[in-house]
Amino acid sequence: MDNITLARLLDETASLLEIDAADPFRIRSYRRAAEAVEQQTTQLATLATPEADPKALLAIPGIGKGMAANIRDLVATGSMPLRDELLTKYKPTMLELLRLPGMGPKTVAMLYSALQVADIDALEEAAKRGDLLTLPRMGQKFTDKLLKGIEDHRRNSSRFRIDVAREHAERISELIRQFPGIDKITPAGSLRRGKESVGDLDLLVTGPACEPDVVAAAVEHVATLPLIDKLIARGQNKVSFNLRNGLQVDVRLLPRASYGAALQYFTGSKHHNVALRQRAIKRGLTLSEYALMRLEDNKIIAAESEEAIYNALDLDYIAPELRENCGELEAAAKHTLPHLIVRSDIRGDVHMHTTESDGANSIRQMAEAAIERGLEYIAITDHSKLLAMTNGMDDKRALAHATRIRAESDKLAEEFAAKKGPQWARFKAREKAGEPNNNEPAVPFRILAGCECDILLDGTLDLEDNTMAQLDIVIASVHSGFNQTDAEVTARVLRACENPYVQILGHPTGRKVLKREPYKIDVAAMLAAAAKYGIAVEHNSAPARSDLSDLHLRQAKELGCKLIVNTDAHSTDELDQIDHGIVQLRRAWLTAQDLINTQPVEAFLASLRPRP
Repeated sequence: MDNITLARLLDETASLLEIDAADPFRIRSYRRAAEAVEQQTTQLATLATPEADPKALLAIPGIGKGMAANIRDLVATGSMPLRDELLTKYKPTMLELLRLPGMGPKTVAMLYSALQVADIDALEEAAKRGDLLTLPRMGQKFTDKLLKGIEDHRRNSSRFRIDVAREHAERISELIRQFPGIDKITPAGSLRRGKESVGDLDLLVTGPACEPDVVAAAVEHVATLPLIDKLIARGQNKVSFNLRNGLQVDVRLLPRASYGAALQYFTGSKHHNVALRQRAIKRGLTLSEYALMRLEDNKIIAAESEEAIYNALDLDYIAPELRENCGELEAAAKHTLPHLIVRSDIRGDVHMHTTESDGANSIRQMAEAAIERGLEYIAITDHSKLLAMTNGMDDKRALAHATRIRAESDKLAEEFAAKKGPQWARFKAREKAGEPNNNEPAVPFRILAGCECDILLDGTLDLEDNTMAQLDIVIASVHSGFNQTDAEVTARVLRACENPYVQILGHPTGRKVLKREPYKIDVAAMLAAAAKYGIAVEHNSAPARSDLSDLHLRQAKELGCKLIVNTDAHSTDELDQIDHGIVQLRRAWLTAQDLINTQPVEAFLASLRPRP
């Protein structure tokens, strides 16, 4: 039994325990064990035999004595007592029900007990018959939402969020690099173009081990990676397989001489490539994944780099994020492609949460993490009181929190003046390494006091005007009432825009990538109102949101909206979510000049909506 099968069985056992309403700690122990097993490069079956050292499994973080015994049972028999017990009580198909909206473990267990519903097809039939209406807390609204969720699930179940795909790409690449003679591994396809979700994962590999005369051994190495769930195909230079979550991965091992052509071809998009090939034909050339060649004598014109291919077609190099056949070829021919934004352009991140509401870290910890990432300012914007489950703040707490934020900002400024503290150390380290400090002298790091204030159902705000007037930053966001009609939610947000203290609209359409559709809002009307009142509209770079989308970002720019990118970080690690946001901004053709938080803090504050 390989590691991927072991991990799946442990993970499924955790899900069955959820349905059985087991102790949360016990459920988490199985989840952690599944993750630990999946990440091992050594096949644990070799450590679970009677002859093996019993301490070998215990040396793996997340594996205790009980879990080690479970692994030994799984290796020996293909199952274990707890799993057998739960499968006798429930059915494996019930696990997929947990992926539907509103379908928690207790609800799944109740449906099985009352209606013997154990899979999505049976659940859909029961919902359409009206059988769910007889059960507690399952009215017509719940049934309608569930049917919509089933529809969305079937449409999205074969797609994966960009951060999930990137994480898998990195893990697979680490394993492939263990083979000698691998120089470069590059994701292609939708992931390289920065699409917010991908259907599969393409990895292009090159190096001495990938040359035609020696590639067989490298192919064998890829075909036997420990995280492969199902091997789909293995050819002379390509291996295709599925991971445990169903993501298909295609690995192509290529000679260096054709790497650029292959990278261009497999990056896509399809429409971009079709237009590029047509341009080649008009010039007496042919473009394939192997090379750009002259038709009359098959002479190779370019192959080793993408830049050479585009230049040979009288085009400037086109960044992968722009390759959607939306005018990029024409702009490249006219030398008018934009100088796309990069991470180092971002000076401030003004949407994040601390332990005051639902964050994991303190004000100081968030500030120090931001300093380490080269930022010049942040805003702490914890939730307002409507979100009780996030420990949201009332007016009194919001003002007291603002006082603490400013005190911490003053403390950092004092440390800086004394040439001490994290910001000074970061500045000197960058100076020593020869890195640019935004081409300006060091300035004290600034922590702005703010709040993410809820837009209530009627469009009023969750804090008093007098409270918001005393904050540096006010982000207004919708977190509830997603079932309002398009007219209701549009009127709600437009009324919020009229409030003179609203400066930023947070995650403006409320969507969750692959999980929740945007609420029914007239986006054009919302953006027009934001432009009218000088409100900045946010691109929330959390990959679960990616909101505004790249298309709506382009629309916002065309309508004259101020734009800002934030992480909505709830922990220090999540500050790196800015990378996901930068990719989406690039897909929207945006430059540093299009964002207001690419400015120093005083210029940034001046660009916000003026206070009354």
